[in-house]
Amino acid sequence: MKKKYITIKSVIKSGVAALSLGMLLISGGCFNLEEKVYNEVTEATFSATEDDIVALMASGYTPLRYIMGWQGLFDVQEEPGDIIVTPTRPNGWDDGGTYKQMHFHTWNSLSWQPQNTWLTSYEAINNINRVMKQIDEGSLPVTEQQTVAIKGELRALRALWYSILCDTHGNIPLVVKYDDEVPVQKTRSEVYNFIVSELTEVLPALPSTVSKSTYGRMTQWAAYQLLARMYLNAEVYKGSAEWAKCNEACDKIIASGNFVLESDYRNPFKVNNENSKEIVFAVPYDNIYGTGWNAHMKQLLPIHRYVFNMTSQPWGGSSANPQFINSYDSADKRFDATWLHGPQKNASTGAVVATLVNKMPSIYYCEFEEGYRVCKYEIALGCKGNMSNDLPYFRYTDVLMMKAECLLRTGKKDEAATLVSQVRARAFDDPNKAKVTGAELEGNTTIKYGTLDENGNIDNPGDQTPVKYGRFLDELGWEFAAEYRRRTDMIRFGVYQKKSWYNHTPKGDYTILFPIGEDQLNTNPNLKQNPGYN
Repeated sequence: MKKKYITIKSVIKSGVAALSLGMLLISGGCFNLEEKVYNEVTEATFSATEDDIVALMASGYTPLRYIMGWQGLFDVQEEPGDIIVTPTRPNGWDDGGTYKQMHFHTWNSLSWQPQNTWLTSYEAINNINRVMKQIDEGSLPVTEQQTVAIKGELRALRALWYSILCDTHGNIPLVVKYDDEVPVQKTRSEVYNFIVSELTEVLPALPSTVSKSTYGRMTQWAAYQLLARMYLNAEVYKGSAEWAKCNEACDKIIASGNFVLESDYRNPFKVNNENSKEIVFAVPYDNIYGTGWNAHMKQLLPIHRYVFNMTSQPWGGSSANPQFINSYDSADKRFDATWLHGPQKNASTGAVVATLVNKMPSIYYCEFEEGYRVCKYEIALGCKGNMSNDLPYFRYTDVLMMKAECLLRTGKKDEAATLVSQVRARAFDDPNKAKVTGAELEGNTTIKYGTLDENGNIDNPGDQTPVKYGRFLDELGWEFAAEYRRRTDMIRFGVYQKKSWYNHTPKGDYTILFPIGEDQLNTNPNLKQNPGYN
């Protein structure tokens, strides 16, 4: 296990400290929405030391581990996109058609994955509101100075949760009080404005220090990066662009000097990645005390148990759309760092046990070895059913790429190209291959869109209108593949709602938002379904 220190990370790993405060820490293989929440914090059991303050806030942080869990945010952001597909396999993977719904964009108010995102987000928001209520009522013995810091951090964390919901469901209730039993639904624009206002207001109260004590917590820099993300997608969220504000937020992080591009692309994704200077905000995991990361089990073949000497047998579902794989430059080192491909060898004997091929005949059926598999997050020998890699929720690379996109979209294409070339530099041995021009970034995507037949040929090209800044979208794909953001990026560039890929054809602009779940509609009379859904 990794070295322990008193942070949100160590609270997750040591469980006992948080449980003594009555905080919910999730453990076990899958995120269980039926688990009982023990939510009483009393003066008799609580002493507000610095360590306990961190534990106090843990109930708002720990649900973030659902991101890489079963049908968590990873699936919600990747399954509807043009990179990750989960076809039916020899061992199943139809699962009531849920993965086909996500690929075809035919989800409805009963679909599991979008509902999981909704439920988990509001559970965390409810936990945060409960703690702030207890502080306001004076039932927690904290000083005035501590109150400002705690509530500032919790409000920033709550804004992060609302940013997820703003992106996925858009028109949602804004619950800011623990006893707000029947909250009123707000428009996506109103939710956007709330998030921006909250982050702007609490920034001075957030820690500016980047250290072990602030690892895994909402610092000023994490808040600035969240602000930048909101501004980057402002045109989608509220109907008007905010490129200048996004650029300004990025500049704040750059000017801090706290973060750098790692020389090795793999470093932020390793098992022991807590010291990476590229990570701005991390979600800590531990395969014993901070479980929840089982996405690798869905992605690897069952026979990969012998390739990595795993203690559990993977399930062999998700793999990469060949169209995206074919878009890589052969010299791009990010390809090998992101995808398992070709011969897979037994870790003990060296014998080839499987050969992964860049072929996926149909979402309705693929063999185990068809389709390349995600290996971006280091899979160490002896890997368990849960991984210990901390998740780089915000990377410094994203700051540079957001700034580049702002420059590109405001007519400063050559400045944008300089930043993109800087990001690409570590991915190519030949410096000339790393360089990209502004004109190239303005050009069309290199991905060959259209639906594929069983031989991998395009049988229906669909909309072939050139994508403005499509090459920049490609750069985002190559840099951030499998980082649970492809859906959002595709929407911003207009590809998600217009293009065809693999077996998917576009269904309409309404699919930009997921439907609100039937249970939520039935229990809250103030909710109205998102447009386009019955």
